[in-house]
Amino acid sequence: MPRPKKCRHIHCKPCISGFKPIGEPAHTLEKVVLEMDEFEAIRLADLENLYHEEAARQMGISRPTFGNILTMAHKKIADALVNGKLLVIEGHEKETPWQE
Repeated sequence: MPRPKKCRHIHCKPCISGFKPIGEPAHTLEKVVLEMDEFEAIRLADLENLYHEEAARQMGISRPTFGNILTMAHKKIADALVNGKLLVIEGHEKETPWQE
C-alpha cells in the first residue's frame, strides 16, 4: 500500500484552467491533466528560477519529491504541446468550458 500523499503548499493558483490547440474542438482532443502541485513546481522552478531545494521548502516537501513532481509536469506539458492534446489544470476553482 502506498504512503499517503503529503500536503503540498500551493502559493499561487492559476488564472486560467487549461490550454488547447487552436482550431481543434476540445471534445475531440485527448486530455492531459496537470495537477496543482505540478503547476506550482513549474511556477517555482521555471518562472521564479528557484533552486529545487528552496522550491521544495516552499512547498513543504523533500527535494527529491520536488524533482519527481517537476519531471512529471515537464513530461505532461511536453506531451500536450508535441501531440496537440488538451492541457487541463486540475483542482482549479473555475469551471472550464471543456470539462466533461
